[in-house]
Amino acid sequence: MVESGTQTVGIAAAFRTDGARPKLMPYLMGGFPDLATSLRVGEAYAEAGADLVELGVPFSDPLADGPAIQAAGETALRAGATLERVLEQVARPLSQRLPVVLMCYLNPVLHRGLESAIADMAKHGVTGLIVPDLPAREAGDVRAMCDELGVALVPLVAPTTPPEEIDWIASRARGFVYVVSVTGVTGERAELPAGLGEVVARAKAAASVPVAVGFGVATAEQAAEVGKVADGVIVGSRLVRAIAGAADLDSGLAEVRDVLGSMAQALRDPGIG
Repeated sequence: MVESGTQTVGIAAAFRTDGARPKLMPYLMGGFPDLATSLRVGEAYAEAGADLVELGVPFSDPLADGPAIQAAGETALRAGATLERVLEQVARPLSQRLPVVLMCYLNPVLHRGLESAIADMAKHGVTGLIVPDLPAREAGDVRAMCDELGVALVPLVAPTTPPEEIDWIASRARGFVYVVSVTGVTGERAELPAGLGEVVARAKAAASVPVAVGFGVATAEQAAEVGKVADGVIVGSRLVRAIAGAADLDSGLAEVRDVLGSMAQALRDPGIG
């Protein structure tokens, strides 16, 4: 693994294993329901025990997003969220509290210009980058630019990824390996797939960085289950739904803190789940 510059240290420090619990990484849609409020939601994540945050940039054609996150992205776009505004008004202040891993589709990066976009991410405190519509085999130029500018390009593997391809992707991973737990888009699931542990184990065997699991995690019990096999747990749609369905922001933030607090406790206590 190659980690350039200083930004990637944030991920390494957050995942450092010294007997501590698996790490909790909630997803935040930047600009939902507006930029200022999304920052308040991110701050609530930090207060509730998040170790890192996955910060989404809204996009008009979000192929990996399920209904809750897609609707949040549409709201954020209508409210004027852009890559630049999410970096300036959400990523920069949040990065003072916990590592920020940006989830951004490829089009906004290329539209801005590869070097300019990644340099701006680094300037605003982004420590890692997830590009869900960038195949790992085609990521060479983006990975090289991220290495040069000190942003970890985090790859994804899924249950449908062939075993030998998991080996190839994981062995070249920066920051951490993102294991997509299910086949399909983001969203809450009643239960996690039976073969998840095998995918995580394969990625761990090939990677020199941690392995985190996302898509489908919605309860403290599921977080605990994932935490038994993975180094990190990513939760998104459940939190987006809490804000979207709340009668007011304060009650939404209270629900977010409750959900994340219960997950953090479940990850601290291996007897839960």
